[in-house]
Amino acid sequence: MTKIRIAIQKSGRLNNDSLSMLKDCGISIDNGKDQLKADARNFPMEVFYLRNGDIPQYLRDGVVDIAIIGENVLIEKGEDIGIVEKLGFSKCRVSLAVPKAMEYNSVNDFEGKRIATSYPNTVKNYLKERGVNADLHIINGSVEIAPNIGLADAICDIVSSGSTLFKNNLKEVEVMLKSEAVLAESTNISAARKEILEKLRFRIKSVLQARQSKYVLLNAPNEKLKNIIQILPGMRSPTVLPLAEEGWSSVHTVIKKDKFWEVIDELKRAGAEGILVCPIEKMVL
Repeated sequence: MTKIRIAIQKSGRLNNDSLSMLKDCGISIDNGKDQLKADARNFPMEVFYLRNGDIPQYLRDGVVDIAIIGENVLIEKGEDIGIVEKLGFSKCRVSLAVPKAMEYNSVNDFEGKRIATSYPNTVKNYLKERGVNADLHIINGSVEIAPNIGLADAICDIVSSGSTLFKNNLKEVEVMLKSEAVLAESTNISAARKEILEKLRFRIKSVLQARQSKYVLLNAPNEKLKNIIQILPGMRSPTVLPLAEEGWSSVHTVIKKDKFWEVIDELKRAGAEGILVCPIEKMVL
């Protein structure tokens, strides 16, 4: 039986979020402690647990067919590898940071400076586009300590909350790129495995749509119904059902999470009452 081979990060937040995504897609993984390879019980899939930085080469060599990986890693090590789907989790940015006491005006301040980083290609390309020359020190590990021990004048690293920079007396000054987890595809994937990938993509899209949406039910007086319906975005159009109380209707619709509070405020002003908000587990379009 043909199985699709997927790589995910061996440990860390991306590992947890990736397994959560597969679980939400209805895929159960037989995963024992410290296993480097596991099978799915109810989907034709093998899971490989790999170091994040090694995944692009495994994709390139066709050892795995697809991977859930940080977009920043592909930009650094796998620009030739295609992105199938952006997954919306493990969001971060790759930034340049300097000591808090350093006065910073523009990217030109990095001219001739020593920058410690695990992302040399990303930094080199970013500075080259801006005509800046710097001395890069490649460090595989925690780079935040480099300015404090005199190894570098600045660093380039992943930033999520910024708390690690703050603790190391650094400040973020240039955001070079924004990143999130993506589903990447090997150029060597077979036609049979490509079919399995499309089934997986369908499930992932349903999960992503659900995560980005809320199901809303509300009561509305019939004389205000027209105005309330005009406010609602809905997937196609809202569902309207008569209530037992004469002159009132129940309205059901879906609202995108990023516009949720603005729409709710408008609905209240338009006369909506008894607004009930529910999470959506899956949304198939």
